Amino acid sequence: MKILILCDLFPPAFGPRMGYLCKYLRRAGWEPVVITESVPDETFAFLKEEVETVRIRYYHARGRFFGALEWGCIFLLDLLFGYKDYRMYRKALKLIRKHPFRLVLCSTYRTFPLPAARRIARKARLPLVADLRDIVEQAEGHEFVAHTLPGWWGLDRWIISAFLRHGRRQRNRVLGDAARITSVSPWHVALLKSFNPRVELIYNGYDPELFHPAPVRSRQFYITYTGRIIYAGHTLNRALRDPELLFRALVRLDEEQVITPETCCVRWFTDEKSQQFIRQEAEKYALTKYMAFYSYVPASRVPALLNESAVLLVLTNRTGEQGPKGVMTTKFFEALAVGKPVLCVRGDEGCLEEVINRTRAGLSAHRAEEVYRFLETHYRQWQATGLTTVEANREEIRKFSRETQARQFIHIFEEITNSR
Repeated sequence: MKILILCDLFPPAFGPRMGYLCKYLRRAGWEPVVITESVPDETFAFLKEEVETVRIRYYHARGRFFGALEWGCIFLLDLLFGYKDYRMYRKALKLIRKHPFRLVLCSTYRTFPLPAARRIARKARLPLVADLRDIVEQAEGHEFVAHTLPGWWGLDRWIISAFLRHGRRQRNRVLGDAARITSVSPWHVALLKSFNPRVELIYNGYDPELFHPAPVRSRQFYITYTGRIIYAGHTLNRALRDPELLFRALVRLDEEQVITPETCCVRWFTDEKSQQFIRQEAEKYALTKYMAFYSYVPASRVPALLNESAVLLVLTNRTGEQGPKGVMTTKFFEALAVGKPVLCVRGDEGCLEEVINRTRAGLSAHRAEEVYRFLETHYRQWQATGLTTVEANREEIRKFSRETQARQFIHIFEEITNSR
C-alpha cells in the first residue's frame, strides 16, 4: 500500500493539501513517501513528521544580489532543460529501487514537478494521478511567477510569457497520459476535461480535528483576514481581489456611529506587501483607526484566531475574463468549519458563491449595502452576546473535511490499482 508523492510544496512549508492527505492516508493503511522542494518555511511544521520525506534544495546563495542571480540562472536552466524536474526524477529513481510503490501521485500549483512524475511513472510502469491545486488559466497576468524580472524593453514580459506557455505545453502532455486527474473546483474540472476526460473533483478543505466551532467571547468585534493579498514581486490585481465593498460599508457604519475603533477592529494576518496595500486603501477611506496588522502565524494557531473572530473575510472578485476563476482557497473552508459568519467581497458569482449559499455560511456580496446590513446585523448580535454565530448547514460543510477528501483519493487509488 505504498504510494510515491511528488509535489512542489510539502510541510513544514505551505502545503496543506498533501500534508493533510498524508495524515489520513497513513491512518487508512497507506504508506506515502514524498519528494519535494526544500523551502524555508515553517507554516505547517506540525505536519512534517507524518511521512518519509526527501527534500531537494535548489537554492543555496546568500544575499539579495547573489540570491536573485541564482534564481535567474535556475529559472533559465529550468525553462531550457527542465533542470528542477530532472533532479527530482533522479531522486525518485533511488526510491523506486527501495520501495514497492503501487502508484505515483503528483500535486502541483503550476507544472513542476509533473514532467518528473510522468517520467518516473513510465520508468516504474506505475499509474500516474495528477492533482492540480491551481492552474495558470484561472487568473490573468503573471500571478504564478513569484519573482519579477528586469523590465528591459519589455523583455520580462516576453520571458515570463514564454515560461508560462512552455509550462502549459508540458502540463498538457502529462495530463494526457495520467490515469486520473483531480482538481479543486467545478471550473477547474470542466477546463481540464479538455485535456483528459478522467477528471474528478476533490475540493480543498479543513482538518476536522483542528477546525470546528469553539466560540470565544471577544472584547472587540473582530473582522479577520488570514492569507496573502498580493503575491511577491507583483502589484495588486483588483480583478482578482478587491476590498472596496468592505471599506465602503465600514465608512457608513462609522459615520452612523454604529461602530467605533474601541469596539470594532479589522485584523489582517498577512505579508508586508499586502499590509502596505491595505494601509494605503484604509487611508483613502479614513479607516486607519479600525485596522490592525500582524504577520503570518503558524497554521496551528489559526483555529483559535478564527473562533475568537466575529466575521471571517474572504477577498475575491467577480468571475470573468479578467477575474478569478474557480479560486476556492483552504482558508475559505477553514472559515466554514468554525461556524462563524463568512463575508466574501466581492462575490465571485461562481463556485465560491455557490458553496456559501449552499452551506448558508454567510454572504457573497455584490453591493456595499449588502455588506453594511450583514456587518450591522452581526455587530448587534455581538453587542448582545459577546460573540457571533451562523445557522449553517453542517452536513454540507462536513463534505469538505480533509478526512472525507482522503477517502475520495483512496477510492481513486484503489480503483486504479485494482483495475491493473
